[in-house]
Amino acid sequence: MNLEQLRSFVEVARFGNFTRAAEELYLAQPSLSRQIAALEQDLGAELFHRARGGSTLTVAGESLLPLAKRMLADADSVRRELAELAGLERGRVRLGATPTLCISLVAEVLSAFHAEHPAIELHLSEQGSRGLLDALAGGELDLALVTTTDATAPGRFTVTPLLVEELVVVSSAAAPAVTHRDTIALAEVARLPQIVFSSTYDLRAATDAAFRAASLEPDVVLEGAEMDAVLRFVERGLGVAIVPAMVLIDRPGLRAVRLEGAALERTISLARPADVAATAAVEVMQSTIATTAVAFAARAGKTMRLAPPAPTAQPA
Repeated sequence: MNLEQLRSFVEVARFGNFTRAAEELYLAQPSLSRQIAALEQDLGAELFHRARGGSTLTVAGESLLPLAKRMLADADSVRRELAELAGLERGRVRLGATPTLCISLVAEVLSAFHAEHPAIELHLSEQGSRGLLDALAGGELDLALVTTTDATAPGRFTVTPLLVEELVVVSSAAAPAVTHRDTIALAEVARLPQIVFSSTYDLRAATDAAFRAASLEPDVVLEGAEMDAVLRFVERGLGVAIVPAMVLIDRPGLRAVRLEGAALERTISLARPADVAATAAVEVMQSTIATTAVAFAARAGKTMRLAPPAPTAQPA
């Protein structure tokens, strides 16, 4: 006796007709008849009275029917419970990411993940890297895409470097190019009208530090905007901005130029708590993020590359 035979038996009993049951099960009628015959032989009793007008249950068939339905229901319950334990039919992934990653890498990650696992609940937290790491340490997140080296705090997080990307200067594609060269010096950028991020952005700290190190004072025309607003203002010609290369993907309204000399770079890493075992759903999300990062690196050209693996910790 097997589940396929029991399912065939239940369908024939439901329709009272081998032909209709075979259609429902997407089986050829001879195959269905063989399954029922094998079940009857195994049980040592006929299950149906077969007649030209249809098939009705014998006493043995009537006894088997409720048991067969229960066995099939139990088998379905086992499948569901195991799927839930695997975290792929029901579960939750809480992902955190910085604002620049939310409008680029994360958008594609979540789209790909949801298409494959639509039953998984997805929760997204958007904030700076330090806030994300605090949330990760506090058990509020399962994974975080961060751009700060603080993620390497020993013993607290498992960190996987994904991408190294340059910060580039963007301007409106509808306006004249800020330079006709392949690169632009930071001193030239300082003289251009510039839109800068809120002070809470990791990017703002990095660019401010670069200008200070070069003893430059940028010409700021607008300060405190969020990423999407900065990009829209640049598209409309209000000024230029220094942004991660990643945000240029699928934005034809922007033109980008690389910085000259020692380029500003950031490393994007995936962090998770070191002392918490990842569920199957979280592991699949990690795999989706890694695959999407590889695709992004291929699309971005010179401004982005795969990060080298993190150094292995040496025993004390």
